[in-house]
Amino acid sequence: MIQNTMFNNGVVQPLQMQTSAKVDSTPSESLRQFGSYLEDALQSVSAQEQNSHIMSDKLMLGQVNVDQAMISAQQALLSVQLTTQVRNKVVEAYQEIMRTQI
Repeated sequence: MIQNTMFNNGVVQPLQMQTSAKVDSTPSESLRQFGSYLEDALQSVSAQEQNSHIMSDKLMLGQVNVDQAMISAQQALLSVQLTTQVRNKVVEAYQEIMRTQI
């Protein structure tokens, strides 16, 4: 993943998959791990949105440059768009499973 360290203020951390996954975990544990991963991802998107709002406020006060505020806004926009697309795919998969005849 490419990271820009020039404007890194430590607010948002990239998500990383854990490579040491248990092979013999129960479905309940897997569901809990997946739920916590989704929760972390949504919190990251929320943090990017909050960072974007903070940067736009600082832009109005003249504390940051326009490019910093625009980068923050675009990162938040892309995160929201990605989250929306993932949600759409999950809903589509669920609908496809519900249409499956047994």
